[in-house]
Amino acid sequence: MHTRAIHDSNFGGANLKYNTVMDNVSMAGVKIVIPTPLRQYADNKDAVEVQAASVHEALGDLIDRYGQLRRHLYSDDGRLRNFVNVYVNEEDIRYLQRDATELREGDTISIVPSIAGGSFSLMERLAAKRKDVLTAGEIKRYSRHLILPEVGMAGQLKLKQSSALIVGAGGLGVPLTQYLGAAGIGRLGIVDFDVIDETNLQRQVLYGTKDVGRKKLEVAKERVQQINPNVDVQTYETRLTSDNALGILKDFDVIIDGTDNFPTRYLVNDASVLLKKPNVYGSIFRFEGQASVFDAQKGPCYRCLYAEPPPPGLVPSCAEGGVLGVLPGIIGSIQAIEAIKVLLGKGDTLVGRLLVFDALRMKVRELKLRKNPECPICGTNPTIKELIDYEEFCGLKAPSEQIGEEFQLTVDELKGRIEQGPPPVLLDVREPMEWEIAHLDRAVLMPVAQVPSRVNELNTADEIVVYCKTGVRSGRVTNFLRELGFRKVRNLVGGIDAWADRIEPEMPRY
Repeated sequence: MHTRAIHDSNFGGANLKYNTVMDNVSMAGVKIVIPTPLRQYADNKDAVEVQAASVHEALGDLIDRYGQLRRHLYSDDGRLRNFVNVYVNEEDIRYLQRDATELREGDTISIVPSIAGGSFSLMERLAAKRKDVLTAGEIKRYSRHLILPEVGMAGQLKLKQSSALIVGAGGLGVPLTQYLGAAGIGRLGIVDFDVIDETNLQRQVLYGTKDVGRKKLEVAKERVQQINPNVDVQTYETRLTSDNALGILKDFDVIIDGTDNFPTRYLVNDASVLLKKPNVYGSIFRFEGQASVFDAQKGPCYRCLYAEPPPPGLVPSCAEGGVLGVLPGIIGSIQAIEAIKVLLGKGDTLVGRLLVFDALRMKVRELKLRKNPECPICGTNPTIKELIDYEEFCGLKAPSEQIGEEFQLTVDELKGRIEQGPPPVLLDVREPMEWEIAHLDRAVLMPVAQVPSRVNELNTADEIVVYCKTGVRSGRVTNFLRELGFRKVRNLVGGIDAWADRIEPEMPRY
């Protein structure tokens, strides 16, 4: 036991001032679990052992070791970012003593950042449209459900009379479409406006090579009708917006979030809360997935978990960071199970719980979620009473708007600079795996996470063109270098993808 005074703690440049004295506090050996998106900044470790008396000290030790984690965990004023939640064992520290929460030997600290038939006779078709009975064909089709005591005839009829809306027909939407259609949900809505491309086929197994170029909605509806002609599939070929969301969502019993971007995720949450609908949540990244059920009538909503989104570009998308093809099948299937349980009113749903699945280590963790009384939409005194501008809320702007036009360079302009000479320094800030697929000649590979520690390898006198896949990550690096005094740095608009499209069509694209 010892007495310890904490004064001006410096976390990687952020001064966190605490004028408190912790008396008779014993140090405890604890484990900090590093989430998949942040492991690249912690030497790819999935967990770190530290000795600390409080969460504050434990996280301080962590970012003392791995300085690049600081900007991902703390804002400039030294506070934990709002899109980062911290748990001690299964408890959210916001409902304990926040970062002053004391630790005991063997505790686990989890960092959770806000990281998509057959033929029928006419009589059978007519009978199948009735919602108050199961036809002989349906009884045979759903027989494995009917012999479950928790489902039975009454439960299957309830599913036939129910409706579910899937937002997004991508990685998460595909297993949702397949399993909810097969399960006999009476009316299945799907919202999507995308077309199928070759990069989808690695994980979106509803689609095949021959479907490339077709609309996802068109193919998804065909497949569901092949799986189960009893299901009424309603498609909405549109981007979900603040103008149309309430009108689309209002006629469905459960909403299922299969989105892949933060604006739509917050839009789905807020619309579900305003309409008092349960929202079945899922998200995926690399080898890690999350799932929960947000129902503001019974527990927390998505905003209770993540009060605000991360800054644009800080959390890479699956297109930038990658995703294991099987993972959306697992998380989407979990969402399908939860949606069916919600509709049946059976079992313990994930309301108030966050399921975190690590496929690489085959580990499943469950964290408790609590309703935030200060939540702006489902709290005691909500301030959000109608849908807002979610693009603005999430701070999303095109790369050309994030940095001035004078610091942008198109691929055509870069081609001209290279041909006229002398060529600029080409700085590739993608990951080594992306570099192996394709890269520009004479480029220097310096992944985003390495730039702060390797910036001394660059010369401020050189003309530098920074590029990534599409121009988002390179835009952040361009701004970072400008702040350090690099005045001749430019961002390549559209990245190497635009180069392959316009300049070098034989270059592999991903």
